[in-house]
Amino acid sequence: MSDSEPAPSLYAAREPIFPRRVSGKFRNLKWYIMAVTLGIYYLTPWIRWDRGPSLPDQAVLLDLAGRRFYFFWIEIWPHEFYFVAGLLIMAGLGLFLFTSALGRVWCGYACPQTVWTDLFILVERWIEGDRNARLRLHRQQGWDLRKARLRLTKWVAWLLIGLATGGAWVFYFADAPTLLRDLVTLNAHPVAYTTMAILTLTTFLFGGFAREQICIYACPWPRIQAAMMDEDTLTVGYRDWRGEPRGKLKKASAAAVPEPQGDCIDCMACVNVCPMGIDIRDGQQMECITCALCIDACDDVMAKIGKPRGLIDYMALSDEAEERAGKPPRKVWTHILRPRTVMYTALWGLVGLGLLFALFIRSDIELTVAPVRNPTFVTLSDGSIRNTYDVRLRNKHGEARPFALSIKGGEGMRIALEGVDGTIVEVPADTALLQRVYIVAPSQAPASAAATSPVRIWVEDRDSGERAYKDTTFNGRGN
Repeated sequence: MSDSEPAPSLYAAREPIFPRRVSGKFRNLKWYIMAVTLGIYYLTPWIRWDRGPSLPDQAVLLDLAGRRFYFFWIEIWPHEFYFVAGLLIMAGLGLFLFTSALGRVWCGYACPQTVWTDLFILVERWIEGDRNARLRLHRQQGWDLRKARLRLTKWVAWLLIGLATGGAWVFYFADAPTLLRDLVTLNAHPVAYTTMAILTLTTFLFGGFAREQICIYACPWPRIQAAMMDEDTLTVGYRDWRGEPRGKLKKASAAAVPEPQGDCIDCMACVNVCPMGIDIRDGQQMECITCALCIDACDDVMAKIGKPRGLIDYMALSDEAEERAGKPPRKVWTHILRPRTVMYTALWGLVGLGLLFALFIRSDIELTVAPVRNPTFVTLSDGSIRNTYDVRLRNKHGEARPFALSIKGGEGMRIALEGVDGTIVEVPADTALLQRVYIVAPSQAPASAAATSPVRIWVEDRDSGERAYKDTTFNGRGN
């Protein structure tokens, strides 16, 4: 190459993908899943759940200001974040399980990028037409009134979908009807508008323009899915031993000796419907999201030419040798129920049972005790020794409850509450109350002379009788 010649580019310009419309059982399944997932996402913030007069009535709410997560009858406090961590672990194990059994089935059917891209392609098809019409519009040189009208209409529809997406997201963090009113009247917090703007823009760009680029370049899952899969994993594949050699469908001639030809007629239907723009006949590829639209397209062609379905199908690599020999493939359940998937299912179930157990045994009242060590103790005028503690009382009930505090420890020790007559304090509903507590030991008591003595602080809900305790230490003159 001479110095005057420009260096060849290492990058190819992206060619937009315009999938053709297809119908079939897998396409219908994707429609159902898209309707369910989008319905859950958009409608969930508007479901009401009565928790009492002092608590929010939104069924699913992430109350960041109040540091609570409400999910129907379940309320998660900040110190109970292990529930959220457990749910994330279950989600990860579930992803491993489905990938091990059925390949990238999550990516093909339920991933938000896939769902919103499907929705955007549907809108694009409604406005601009099917694949050929969209291709002609894309390749058209220059802009005319029709192209400008179609593109503007499509982009406005995409922006409205993006706005609804961002709007639905912020409704999970505040009371939905109140926030909607504030948004319309321009009285909402700037964070709400900023979040909606960011999500609107990202949804518009990712679902409308980036599409398969997000799956190929931005998502890490295609690169680690191989660790979850093996030769028994059911995934979309092409039976090349049946389809090759491929060629156009020809009428048989009585005089000519028919050339050997497989079932594939090279119609490109599987390629034209693929949202990733790949050819499944080239074998397994990182870009494949296992959406199975190529199966619907190929089965439709096979039915038209009188060939059996399944040229492209869900299949396992371990069946290849037997199928090449003309034997039937193994039953689906033998691929799904194998040691790896059983292990993932068992782990997933154990984590779920653990979370349920922790949820049902957790107490509705709790306390934490923090000794005040500056000073370590105070000597009163009668020689008694007093220690100070900050006790945080948690009332998880939907109404205020009287909490009675007591101690179990050294001889003659007594408890007193700052600002309260007696040892009973009322804790408001769904609140953590910080109460300063004093423990006093008489001057002749063993705890006064010892360096430290164990003390147990008890709290009792006087309405329900439920009790909880925390162990701490009492510091005497021996320090």
